[in-house]
Amino acid sequence: MFNIERWQEIFQTIAKNKLRTFLTGVSVASGIFILVILLGFGQGMENGISKEFQNDASNRISVWSGVTTVEHKGLNPGRFIQMKNKDFEFITKKYSDKIENKSSLYRIWNGLATHGKESGSYRVEGVHPDYQFLENETLTAGRYLNQNDIDHNEKVVVLGHKVKRDLFKEEDAIGKQLQVSGVNFKVVGVYTDPGGEREEARIFLPITTSQKVFNGGNIIRNMAFTLQPKENFEEALIESEQFSAEIQDYLKQVHTIAPNDMSAINVNNTLEQTKRFYDLIWMIRTFFWGVGICTIIAGVVGVSNIMLIIVKERTREIGVRKALGAQPWSIIGMILHESIFVTAIAGFTGLVFSMALLEIIGPNIEMDYILNPSVNFNVAITTVFILIIAGAIAGFFPAWRAASIKPIEALRDE
Repeated sequence: MFNIERWQEIFQTIAKNKLRTFLTGVSVASGIFILVILLGFGQGMENGISKEFQNDASNRISVWSGVTTVEHKGLNPGRFIQMKNKDFEFITKKYSDKIENKSSLYRIWNGLATHGKESGSYRVEGVHPDYQFLENETLTAGRYLNQNDIDHNEKVVVLGHKVKRDLFKEEDAIGKQLQVSGVNFKVVGVYTDPGGEREEARIFLPITTSQKVFNGGNIIRNMAFTLQPKENFEEALIESEQFSAEIQDYLKQVHTIAPNDMSAINVNNTLEQTKRFYDLIWMIRTFFWGVGICTIIAGVVGVSNIMLIIVKERTREIGVRKALGAQPWSIIGMILHESIFVTAIAGFTGLVFSMALLEIIGPNIEMDYILNPSVNFNVAITTVFILIIAGAIAGFFPAWRAASIKPIEALRDE
């Protein structure tokens, strides 16, 4: 029930000790402010990392070869391993029930592309049709490579948006001719990539065509796969780790590589990277929560100390109240009301300032792995209510002490 006299007492007490109440409120508000800002930057890190992983398929497994560093079966170290079409074909056939998207890759270094008077050097790569999904590319015009292009060694290309803009300007590129290292190709598609211009400065053609036209034989530079989706992240991670290990073992065995040679065959599993990044985010968030909560506790302890001082200052008043018949719970309620009021006002003040700051500067922050720091409003409100409960607990002990004072002892207090 609303008791106006109780509220008048609270405001009178605050008015008598403005500076003390203000400093106590600042300590509590700063606790909420720091916690919300830290949580905001934790969310910003998660946003930034998520954006980085959007550049390619989130469950991509990439395989590439290197140079041997360990002697094995009489073969000296220093051999460069060349993966072949048959390696890719064996893996895709053996794991056909597990693989969702797949592509081998043959790269033509420093491919000079020319259209009319315009020319430029770009990454030219022979790939399979699934590479569109492995790279998370979106077509803006035409089509991507298809199986017919692979089967018939078609001389067609798909351009990144930057290549199209550089060589064709405002002209429609679809159906036009493009020379790549002196060989004519027909443009059948233009794509955009979330990775930006660096990823859009590429030209894709059928891998069979690239191997034939550019004397690649049956050599491939890379392989990339994604596996069929699973019900949960942990299950997907276990299967992808097993798949990565098995294909690495297979390639080492086929190419006579020592089992302990970690340089000859390289496998990059984005799910493993994702797990490491999100484990790091979890640890950072835990640290941020710890720092914020410790700051809040410091403020709550300040509230408790202030309440103890208030109880000490009002000992005679409390004694008079009890002598006149005031019940212990009314004394406790009187102290608790003031404690909760100060904590709540300070907490919401800290919340408003922190949310306003994140709202103003958050959208303008674009650093490496930090993007648009923000906090879910429900989480922020929950922290304030937790603070209010903590303030009630902090005020309860001084209130209980006040309720335990014997009237005769309180009236003797100076």
